[in-house]
Amino acid sequence: MIEPPQVTQTGAQPAAVIHFTIPREEIRNVMGPGIGELMAAIAAQGVAPAGPVFSHHFRMDPKTFDFEVGLPVAAPVSAAGRVKPGQLPAATVARTVYHGSYEGIGAAWQEFDAWIAAEGHTPAPDLWECYVAGPESSPNPADWRTELNRPLI
Repeated sequence: MIEPPQVTQTGAQPAAVIHFTIPREEIRNVMGPGIGELMAAIAAQGVAPAGPVFSHHFRMDPKTFDFEVGLPVAAPVSAAGRVKPGQLPAATVARTVYHGSYEGIGAAWQEFDAWIAAEGHTPAPDLWECYVAGPESSPNPADWRTELNRPLI
């Protein structure tokens, strides 16, 4: 399900982002349109993507998602509608890659969080997922890859 986790240091990554605070069940309704809006906004500014789409969740709440959907960028972006300049932070993170459909990401996080605890690490309240390969690259969910990142305190 997940690759062997590792602890690594990330650098700050400039991005174009849209912030959402929504009921948990609404995530499927906002992700796709949000990604389309990000792609259109950076294309209109002549800015190239510099990595895969991500979602950066600021806190874990069972009922509400407070997060940004974002796209790393190769050059600064200007605010345009809901799209704002942002970044993924520089941090020491525990990282793994989950292989499979998006329906299995919750179980992958449970397995990953268990590893973090077993290794004696203390997770920060935020986390992010990078959607390395998904339905746009293959119709077979076994080919999908989601990078899971949990900052450590």
